[in-house]
Amino acid sequence: MLKEFNGFNLVVHNCLINANLQWGNAFDACRLFDEMPERNEVSWTALISGLLRNGNVDRAMHYFERNPFSTVFTWTATISGLVQNSMSFRAMVLYKKMLQSGVLPNHITFTSVIKACIELGDFRLGNSVLGLIVKTSFEDNLCVSNSLVKLFLRFDMYVEMGDLREARRIFDEMPERNEITWSAMISRFSQSGNAEEAVKLFRQMVIEKFKPNISCYSSVISALASLEALQAGRNIHAHVTKIGMEMNVFVGSSLVDFYCKCGNTKDGFLLFDSLPYKNIVCWNTMVSGYSLNGQLAEAMELFNRIPRKNNISWNSLITGHLCVENFSEAFEVFNEMILCGELPNKSTFSSVLKACANMASLEKGKYAHAKALKLGFQHDIFVGTALVDMYAKSGSVESSRMIFHRMPMKNEIVWTAMIQGLAENGFAEESLSLFQEMEKTSSIAPNELILSSVLFACSHCGLVDEGLSYFNSMEKIYGVKPNERHYTSVVDMLSRSGRLLEAEKFMANMPFEPEANAWAALLSGCKTYGNESLGEKIAEKLLKVAETKVGGYILLSNVYALGGKWVDVMNTRELMNERGIKKNGGCSWIELRDRVHVFYSQDENRTRSMEIYSVLQLFNCEIQSAFA
Repeated sequence: MLKEFNGFNLVVHNCLINANLQWGNAFDACRLFDEMPERNEVSWTALISGLLRNGNVDRAMHYFERNPFSTVFTWTATISGLVQNSMSFRAMVLYKKMLQSGVLPNHITFTSVIKACIELGDFRLGNSVLGLIVKTSFEDNLCVSNSLVKLFLRFDMYVEMGDLREARRIFDEMPERNEITWSAMISRFSQSGNAEEAVKLFRQMVIEKFKPNISCYSSVISALASLEALQAGRNIHAHVTKIGMEMNVFVGSSLVDFYCKCGNTKDGFLLFDSLPYKNIVCWNTMVSGYSLNGQLAEAMELFNRIPRKNNISWNSLITGHLCVENFSEAFEVFNEMILCGELPNKSTFSSVLKACANMASLEKGKYAHAKALKLGFQHDIFVGTALVDMYAKSGSVESSRMIFHRMPMKNEIVWTAMIQGLAENGFAEESLSLFQEMEKTSSIAPNELILSSVLFACSHCGLVDEGLSYFNSMEKIYGVKPNERHYTSVVDMLSRSGRLLEAEKFMANMPFEPEANAWAALLSGCKTYGNESLGEKIAEKLLKVAETKVGGYILLSNVYALGGKWVDVMNTRELMNERGIKKNGGCSWIELRDRVHVFYSQDENRTRSMEIYSVLQLFNCEIQSAFA
């Protein structure tokens, strides 16, 4: 017995090699292996995989290259070991050699190879692996399926990061697709605002006989909502009803949103009301739908019925008031939200600060700013942008500058807000300097709005030639095709500087019909520089373009008055009356004790108007006395 045991036994030696490798004795394991008079596939595989487990890659590869057994088990052990040692590229090279040698992978090989593709971030390589998995019928294997899920998630990351062009290229090159990949693409295209592409993908998915899941239906319905494609959405609605998916809370919410965005709140509410289970998303969707369609009474009534509100519920109501320019009411809802203990989010502050900007209410804006600081939103780029815009529109340029310069990150929207804010507040030269700083210090390319602000600044500080240079560079250097607003800015720029004939010639060469504002700008220049003949000519063209716009008539009347043509002035006024055009009275406002008081010219409807006019008359007498 002892003699037999002391002799060579292949199974015992294989076990001893494994044991030594598990104990970390790679040297002894290799010595035992080298001394073996004979070895089988198990011997070679055990030694190679064991050495790789212990991190002895070079020694393992030395034995792998001498291995006489070219089977899937040895190849797989080596590939898996290389992946475990973070040598995914080397593993994929070996995988390629394995295929070239005619050895087909097994489920363990595929699992390791997919992991290597994920670590390398090479989705194109993953596509080719996926194709072979399908061809060899391993897609139903649990281990392989789990690895594929990770691969799809990696693919989803391309889309999450916004690289839709790369994601689409990868998607199109995939030899095999499933519902997960289709759903990921449709969802991301829909969420990124590329609704048409999302709908095209959905149609292609159906044509290729894939079965859309809940996520797919929700995404394509959202895309159709963005396109306001009512009939196509009704068709999808009919289909999901047929397959019993209409009452699903996610699909149902998407359909409610769809009908509301198509302006059909009646059908939206009918569907909302029929849902057996309504989560907070359903409630918020319907409130938002009413709000966006200007049905604020219905929105308020439904809002008050929400079992448990969240900040999105409040935001929906605030946004509704913004849509119909009820800026004061939007702020009141924000106040009520605070009093109810609901914490605003960055979206809330962006909306409320927009309301404050439109009211030019500095006090309310400061209040919202203080709340944002308290909640830690001071470094949020969206809140910061809204603050820059609010302070600029409220006339507090210094505060706007301070917030802008303190922002750790700046996107094109905040640069636009600051450049535009400076220009509109009379800091034209500083606006241009900031634009030049943006070009030098950031990677942001000027957009339509920024260039419009630049032209505005040039116009208002008399830099006509510089403004024309920027205009002529728009398409050549910045890749932005000038629109009507840019052309109007140039006309205004030339008109303000008295270059009236040049402005007229510029308008004649425009690639489209000039808008009313362009004619008005030139007419205003005619009035300023006393060019009565050109003014009358331009006024006639303006009246044809904007027959119902009061501005053209007023400017024409002023031109006639400048030339002493009072009969023509009266005729213009009579023409306004005949066409039912009325000039709105000028207004001004003052904020006192958290309330904005608006005053119109010759407004006698106020309860204390007599007192106001008495005080104004007293001021007038005092002024006249001072200069007597």
